[in-house]
Amino acid sequence: MLDNQGYRPNVGIILINKDNQVFWGRRKGEYSWQFPQGGLCESETLDECMYRELNEELGLFPEHVKIVAKTEDWLYYDVPGTLSKLNSNYRGQKQIWYLLRFVGREHHINLRHFVEQEFDAWRWINYWDPIDQVVQFKQDVYRKALTYLVDFVNE
Repeated sequence: MLDNQGYRPNVGIILINKDNQVFWGRRKGEYSWQFPQGGLCESETLDECMYRELNEELGLFPEHVKIVAKTEDWLYYDVPGTLSKLNSNYRGQKQIWYLLRFVGREHHINLRHFVEQEFDAWRWINYWDPIDQVVQFKQDVYRKALTYLVDFVNE
């Protein structure tokens, strides 16, 4: 599902632990790390999408997290031409970013919960580190999301 400008509606998830570190996942079969994210299905609300992606990618359920905040506006990123999908209308993603407090236990995180596994490794890292560690074309959107949500981290 693309909007009329070629962007796929999507949610991004910043999951923070009790020490305000963020969940950082390695994409399966790659050495590329990122936050959980995923596309919005038709007739799905943003919250429903976020909980579905959280479950599919991390094996977590609503009782394992608390929604702290989310961005009010869409944040966009373009994918490089070499990574764009066969659909020539596809430009990238537009995302609403969620800040979630992890209230579960470490063993609740199960990367193999869903058949189509997204991540094969994970760790907790410092809040600002993802900006420099994510692939270059996502750095600006990560900076915007982390900057927007940082004021809510201690809530």
